[in-house]
Amino acid sequence: MYKFLDKINDPKDLKELKYDELDNLSEELRDYIIEVVSRNGGHLASNLGVVELTLALHRVFESPKDKIIWDVGHQSYAHKIITNRKESFKTLRSFGGISGFPKASESPHDVFDTGHSSTSISAALGIAKARDLKGEDYSVVAVIGDGSLGGGLALEALNNAASLNTNIILILNDNEMSISKNVGGLSSYLGRLRTGKMYFKFKREMEFIFNKIPIVGKKLYKIAYKFRDWFKYLVVKGIMFEELGFKYLGPIDGHNIQSMEKILTNARTYKKHPVLVHVITKKGNGYNIAENKPEKYHGVGPFAIETGEALIKSNGKSYSSVFGEKLVELAKEDDKIVAITAAMPEGTGLNKFADTFKSRFFDVGIAEQHAVTFSAGMAKEGFKPVFAVYSTFLQRAYDQVLHDVCLQNLPVVFAVDRAGLVGQDGETHQGVFDISYLRSLPNITLMSPKSGLELKNMLEFSFTIGGPVAIRYPRGIAPIYDFLEKPIEYGKGEVLFHGNDGIIISEGTMIERSIKICEALKEKSISITLVNIRFIKPLDGALLEELAAKGLPIYTFEDNVYEGGFGSSILEYYSNKQIDVDIKIIAHSNGIIIHGETDELMKMEKLDTNSLSEAIFLDIKVKKNGAK
Repeated sequence: MYKFLDKINDPKDLKELKYDELDNLSEELRDYIIEVVSRNGGHLASNLGVVELTLALHRVFESPKDKIIWDVGHQSYAHKIITNRKESFKTLRSFGGISGFPKASESPHDVFDTGHSSTSISAALGIAKARDLKGEDYSVVAVIGDGSLGGGLALEALNNAASLNTNIILILNDNEMSISKNVGGLSSYLGRLRTGKMYFKFKREMEFIFNKIPIVGKKLYKIAYKFRDWFKYLVVKGIMFEELGFKYLGPIDGHNIQSMEKILTNARTYKKHPVLVHVITKKGNGYNIAENKPEKYHGVGPFAIETGEALIKSNGKSYSSVFGEKLVELAKEDDKIVAITAAMPEGTGLNKFADTFKSRFFDVGIAEQHAVTFSAGMAKEGFKPVFAVYSTFLQRAYDQVLHDVCLQNLPVVFAVDRAGLVGQDGETHQGVFDISYLRSLPNITLMSPKSGLELKNMLEFSFTIGGPVAIRYPRGIAPIYDFLEKPIEYGKGEVLFHGNDGIIISEGTMIERSIKICEALKEKSISITLVNIRFIKPLDGALLEELAAKGLPIYTFEDNVYEGGFGSSILEYYSNKQIDVDIKIIAHSNGIIIHGETDELMKMEKLDTNSLSEAIFLDIKVKKNGAK
């Protein structure tokens, strides 16, 4: 039971509370968030940092009439709780429960679906201009973190904002971090602003004094205006946001509700002008363990609240760890190997590389497009760049992969982490499109390992190819198999099992599932030939023709969408060769895959072991009976 939180069922209830009661409510909100995330997993540190900011926003603005847009959505938990989802918050990220990100289908208070960074300012500007064109009157607020502000899309929107002659209120939630420690010039600039209080104190006092002088006060203030600008540049070393056309307010303590209410109320008064409110918060605030290690507690699985220790222990190494360790090993032998990340050194397994080769490691911030072209530039000059990136984030740099890497046939290695289903982060994070968006590109080699050892071998082999390479591998533990791992040959697959009733051609993480299906079918007296294709592009044409000659039904398995995927490429091959085959593509039928445990989602998609083994058994049985 929570004394204050139990009374909050709608944002309007907040307006009845006094400031000391709001402080107590903030503590209870944090306790509730920690309680649920410790059971369900989720984004912890970022959400703990914006509790007071969330309360201030909902006291000043009238959601859902006023539109509050949360960039990424890593900080939307308190918002969800106080907007009529207090009870359903217990189902956070679970199958059939509420999303860990804002979803318009979930609540009218969630204005815009988010999940990737740097989108909020663009969306807010679009909504604000639509408001103006319709002659309506409401506030549009975008909440963006300092890490996301460095993303290209956010900078494009900042550049456009002043020219639109409209009001949006941009809340810059400055906690000096995105997922990992922020890097770059904008981060340094914000650091200077945090210490620029002298200028803002001077500015307020100057305005107050001159405006008190009868008759000539305003004229004197105009004369002093140039002095104000000179002093501004002297003290703050450049007010970038004001030069871009924003009214800049702050910096302000993001954990002081009363102070934030005053400045947000002031921000509402600017009707034809974009306003930026600079709020300083602490990631993980109120939970010492997360405060001390905000990177570790950005996204977490279930954990013990008292110690912060994970409740689910991993048995074995993750694909990310295997990749990171092998890259370090290879880089020790080759000083031309460099590593690039877009603000995710730990998530992609590059933290060991960063520690070992400081001058050859580059964290470019939340800027995937820049990361790709930066990699291309290094490759052009003889280096061997490896860009480690989640599948869902590489989508953001499609044009750069095509134009800047593939068309020039540059030897950039894309380590595509989190390929396939990722589970509880939901549809914005499922990596089920990369085969479709990569395999059509010229010059690229696309590989998919079935195990940690095969990932190591593919990574080492990638540096011998001399052109763009993408290696896609899933989230989670890399399996270890008893059978011998054969050497990698360019464009060649491998036959793992031989059978007489059907053929499964599988890729990457689906191999483990395919083996279980073969075992289940064997118990029903159905023997299957199982192929690990290894290379999605180029395909092993000789092997495909050999398989077709058997005259058996073929089933392709992939952790990707049906359209344009691995199975489609095999169909295209057989069609081009005019080879008649009985083939069925087994893949995700729809790219909109909700959040939940991966096994639950596979079952929903009818891609679990039981569903597939039963479907193949019935299909083969029908075909055999038909042949008789």
